[in-house]
Amino acid sequence: MNHVLRGLAVNEALPSELLDRLIAVADEDVAYCLAARTVLSREQAVALAARFEESAVRLAYGGHLTAADIDPLTQPRAALALLDEGSGDPEWARSFARDPDADRRVKLAACPVLPADVREALAADPDVPVVEELALWSTPDIATRLARHPHAEVRRAVAANEATPPHVLAALLTGEGLPPAERCLVCDAEETPHPHGPYGPRPDRDLRPGASCTGSHESTLQELAQQALRNPATPVAALLGFVDHPSWLLRHALATRPDLPPEAAARLTGDPVPGVRAELAENPVLDDALIRVLAADRGHDVRRRLAHNPRVPLDVLSDLAAAIKVGPSPLPRIAAASPSEVEELSASAHPVMRMFLAERRDLPAPIREALADDPDAKVVKAIAGHPGLSDARLRSMVERHGDQVVAGVAANTEAPPALLEDLARRVLPVGKALRAIARHPHATGTALLACLADRRARRVAAGHPALRPEAIVELLADHDGDVVEAAAANPSLPPSAMAAVMADVMAAPRVRA
Repeated sequence: MNHVLRGLAVNEALPSELLDRLIAVADEDVAYCLAARTVLSREQAVALAARFEESAVRLAYGGHLTAADIDPLTQPRAALALLDEGSGDPEWARSFARDPDADRRVKLAACPVLPADVREALAADPDVPVVEELALWSTPDIATRLARHPHAEVRRAVAANEATPPHVLAALLTGEGLPPAERCLVCDAEETPHPHGPYGPRPDRDLRPGASCTGSHESTLQELAQQALRNPATPVAALLGFVDHPSWLLRHALATRPDLPPEAAARLTGDPVPGVRAELAENPVLDDALIRVLAADRGHDVRRRLAHNPRVPLDVLSDLAAAIKVGPSPLPRIAAASPSEVEELSASAHPVMRMFLAERRDLPAPIREALADDPDAKVVKAIAGHPGLSDARLRSMVERHGDQVVAGVAANTEAPPALLEDLARRVLPVGKALRAIARHPHATGTALLACLADRRARRVAAGHPALRPEAIVELLADHDGDVVEAAAANPSLPPSAMAAVMADVMAAPRVRA
């Protein structure tokens, strides 16, 4: 891996003549980086596509190539990428539908826009993975037909397809009106009923964990039910029979439904499996009474997930915050708080609730200022990134709470350059603060030089356009490959240095394609 060339490959300031030279000598790794560029001339894109097909695929998905630029015989993967983007030649689709390579037919089946005759050919394909892929992405009419397919794996894919009509999804769950499935991946691979359990050694390593068939294709049909239960197009009436199903996996899938009827939700609050109750706890379908029931549930993760429910009452959330760590925020309920609730939260006796509020970035100025002056460091740390805080206010926060808030202040997108320099020059700089400064659009060359002292911040600062050119050139010889790559990608790297380092690197035979 050549970090200098990888960095130059994505450097948008690389002069056109150097870019042409790099395309001509790039190895597969560098060519793939080149294909990620946002700006390439048509001639450059075509020349790059001719080097390596992996790059041609990336260029096709990036909108740099058209059907006229690709030969489907020599670049089949790139041609399939254009078909996947809806810009390939329909005749290619007809050719790929007859391709002896099943993997190509699978890729074709996932393309969103296909001629009707191609879809018909794929629906009748003898290889199950091809039909399965078609079933997963196809139109309602094809999905309806494939719901009757003899292979359970195809039906499983139909159940996951959100374009499948509701009445078909209901039939897949109940089996009513459909002929029984005749095969599954398990009985394709071994004689059934097999003598070992679903979790024992398997003669076919390609089978999914838990795969089992005693002649009724039970594991695949259970997975089918899971897919249908998670499919938003499945009608509510078809779900109710699964509230007391012996499989906790199916009850778990049911608990995620945003259209879960109240009676079903009430029954699931008493589910014996904590994971099912935890999944239910975050569901906004819960009413106030059920939320309060789950607030007293000591099952694993139930209360933490409940804290992320957008309908949890603030008093319940306050109790939860006092009892447990609620995890990532901002919390949906805090984000949806009304103006009067925002006032209430800002005056809460619980610092954690004030901290939750401080993580919002749309607070009225008086509340923002009050939280910035809060005596609790975690509240100030949370508000530190809020827009509208003055330089004086940000400095005051650092003076009062020091290292506890300095990283948050440094990450404030409105922090002025002089403040960033002062934070970078602290006697004992905080690594997290240096990394925030290294990413900051207002960071100055002086502040960025200080960031180079931190290993992780160095990797970020090396790519910052405000870093001094002489420092960027020096970093091209850094022992850390990530730093070298970031420096080479820095648009402020002088063109003369680009040319010189490219000439030096390409002179070594080991980097030639």
